[in-house]
Amino acid sequence: MIMTLFLCLILFITVLFFKKQTTGKNSNPGSITFPSPPRLPLIGNLHQLGRHAHRSLCSLSHCYGPLMLVHFGRIPVLVVSSAEMARDVLKTHDRVFASRPRSKITKKLLYDGCDVALAPYGEYWRQMKSVCVLSLLSNKMVRSFRDVRDEEISLMMKKIRKSSSLRMNLSEILMSLTNDVICRVALGRKYGGEVNFKELMKRLTRLLGAFSVGSTVPCLAWIDLLLAIQREKSVGFEIDRLSIKAIILVKGYKEIKFIFIDVLVYNRSSCFGLQDIFVGGTDTSYALMEWVMTELLHHPECLNRLQEEVRMICKGKPRVSEKDIQEMKYLKAVIKETMRLHPPLPLMVPHESTQDVKLRGYHIPAGTEVMINAWAIGREAVTWGPDAEEFRPERHLDSSVDFRGQDFELIPFGAGRRICPAISFAVVLNEEVLANLVHQFDWRLPVESTEVRTGVVESTGIAVHRMFPLYAIASTT
Repeated sequence: MIMTLFLCLILFITVLFFKKQTTGKNSNPGSITFPSPPRLPLIGNLHQLGRHAHRSLCSLSHCYGPLMLVHFGRIPVLVVSSAEMARDVLKTHDRVFASRPRSKITKKLLYDGCDVALAPYGEYWRQMKSVCVLSLLSNKMVRSFRDVRDEEISLMMKKIRKSSSLRMNLSEILMSLTNDVICRVALGRKYGGEVNFKELMKRLTRLLGAFSVGSTVPCLAWIDLLLAIQREKSVGFEIDRLSIKAIILVKGYKEIKFIFIDVLVYNRSSCFGLQDIFVGGTDTSYALMEWVMTELLHHPECLNRLQEEVRMICKGKPRVSEKDIQEMKYLKAVIKETMRLHPPLPLMVPHESTQDVKLRGYHIPAGTEVMINAWAIGREAVTWGPDAEEFRPERHLDSSVDFRGQDFELIPFGAGRRICPAISFAVVLNEEVLANLVHQFDWRLPVESTEVRTGVVESTGIAVHRMFPLYAIASTT
């Protein structure tokens, strides 16, 4: 009896849904008519998203085009999967799409989007960005952190040297390095036993990348309560405690020391910007380094060519300096190629239209969510050729395409008004770490490793890295 009633209810909802679809198309000629895969009642296209949404959406775009409308429950989302369409959104209509949609998860974890990355477009966001760009992430500030980078890289090299010729967890080493650098730059000190900083950041990024059922299908919001509310409370409490402790320490200083938290307090800005620094600076940098070393270990010929370049330029030097890196064209090509194949945020932080706009002849109403698939754009055959799926750094040696927001074929940091303001900080750290790793050590995968044959499984979360740690063996040169 209960099963019969349930089936009747489903049939009734389905009939109403398709009736609404038919009448909606006839009665509202101004509605969005983008190519769109068929959707189900209540859940929309959620059933077509696999474990890795960027891959699923890329596959759908092959059928429905680079400008495609999908429905996550009740929310229509415009998915952009080509460089040409990304240019329209992020340059031609940049101001219209400069805002961010709200979500329940960011509301609970990031103070309702009161940070630089997720704040709605407006005066508050402009003030926050101004503090970040001028006071925190200017070229002068990036140069001022050189001693911190050098010290932490030297400590990492000593750790690797002690374990040379042994199987080591390179993922853990790279994550510890980025955490330590960010902690010292942002808070003025490293956090040891009193705060499991690495685990806290893992939990935060995992939650930020989680899917909120209640945001898309309100009648199923109880699922979020069962799955995540306790985890959200726990992570939010730990972040609050860390931020308050850092502010108390800074206010006790007699002089401004010009670490990130100093500048935020000095400018009377909320410390909510700390989450941007932690998430954007730690997880994405660590993910990129991990993918670079993964690709190099899978392609020994590229690793050998990079080592030859670095060792020739730094011949007789104990370590690589920032000045040396300026001459390393192949190193920069390796990093570009890794960003192309493995953008740290495959689905960039979503945009939202602030007013009605026409895009390629289609009408887009205000409040439409737009998702840009940087992973799909990096694999466009029309841009990168028939070997777009292959790791081939040489393709960048004679190319002017760069990742700083002017070339939409390669946008790992985004573009337009909402481009990541920490590009210089991230690139300098990544280049210096990777150059020193290949300069001082020879690298190989353990004999028992099978990942070259079986492939590397991606993790889930806002930043995508390896599901399982990268183990490697380093030997001194």
